[in-house]
Amino acid sequence: CSSLAIGTTTGYRLFSLSSVEQLDQVHESNEIPDVYIVERLFSSSLVVVVSHAKPQQMNVYHFKKGTEICNYSYSSNILSIRLNRQRLVVCLEESIYIHNIKDMKLLKTILDTPPNTTGLCALSINHANSYLAYPGSATSGEIALYDGNTLKTACTIPAHDGPLAALAFNSTGSKLASASEKGTVIRVFSIPGGQKLYEFRRGMKRYVNISSLVFSMDSQFLCASSNTETVHIFKLEHLTDSRPEEPPTWSGYMGKMFQAATNYLPAQVSGMMNQDRAFATVRLNISGQRNICALSTIQKLPRLLVTTSDGHLYIYNLDPQDGGECVLIKKHSLLGSGKMEENKENDLRPQLPQSYAATVARQSTVPSTSTMPGYSEDGGALRGEVIPEHEFATGPVCLDDENEFPPVSI
Repeated sequence: CSSLAIGTTTGYRLFSLSSVEQLDQVHESNEIPDVYIVERLFSSSLVVVVSHAKPQQMNVYHFKKGTEICNYSYSSNILSIRLNRQRLVVCLEESIYIHNIKDMKLLKTILDTPPNTTGLCALSINHANSYLAYPGSATSGEIALYDGNTLKTACTIPAHDGPLAALAFNSTGSKLASASEKGTVIRVFSIPGGQKLYEFRRGMKRYVNISSLVFSMDSQFLCASSNTETVHIFKLEHLTDSRPEEPPTWSGYMGKMFQAATNYLPAQVSGMMNQDRAFATVRLNISGQRNICALSTIQKLPRLLVTTSDGHLYIYNLDPQDGGECVLIKKHSLLGSGKMEENKENDLRPQLPQSYAATVARQSTVPSTSTMPGYSEDGGALRGEVIPEHEFATGPVCLDDENEFPPVSI
């Protein structure tokens, strides 16, 4: 959650999220119009783009050098793309393609998946646990869990009664959150076993379309946003069987009574009592717009980031101790002249993105000393070279040195 990628009618833009006050544009490309998918590999120079002009084609770029690494075409429209340091996953409506990201070789095709019109899928960002989750049914909330490293099915999880609407792994790939199309209940499961760990109730008044589920990097919080004006943040408390430290308060006493009562109540009712309310919330000043959220640490403080489809980024302060209503501290415009004004003071970019790419390319003529296998500066396809469908790229994926990647937490 250190950068933001947006697709626009004219191309795509990449921003750095290292500061609250300053929104730095890292790159802008206007070469491909109507971009509806843009995925960047962490903070590296690899970016994957899909355009409405060619919705069945995936283009992989080294954006700092301004070169195309490869492109692939598929049998139907690409609905979503997910990637980590090991795997690149392309999701179509009824099939999923898994590529080895170091040479773009096609490793596995999962055919005849249940109809997945929204391209719903999640890939763990931890390449040591490259688990892939996608709907196992079009009519129920079954999750299919696939191991992207061993290329084998791990398990199926009966997560919800209704069809799935959202899926998200935590940073280590040890937990998976899910929500159904009803949007009233969010559940968290252990991976790869599939045991239910937490159950949160977002609300009971109305069904909503949950558009974003995301864990904090430390897996202590889970954020859910929808087409309503409220964003919910849940706290994943540690589950313990014995609670000797619990103070003898009225609420603690009542909690114990409810816990004892669940042994005598129907499962449906007892389940309701075990569901926790939101730890923190945000009231957006808009409703009905698609949005994506992130929980990140910016300038050493926990923040909630909300990006809306009208081209704005909202940054809120999150109190990790007491929760409550999050406070809006900054609003950025991602489109138009407002972006240029906000970035004017510390803007180190040349005015033309072509010159920016050319400048970086000139600076990186010396081969990298990276020790990461498969990554080097002397490989990669030149611009305009097309890699035939489902064949090896002409060289290893060409990125910059090891500093492009965030540290791997074990």
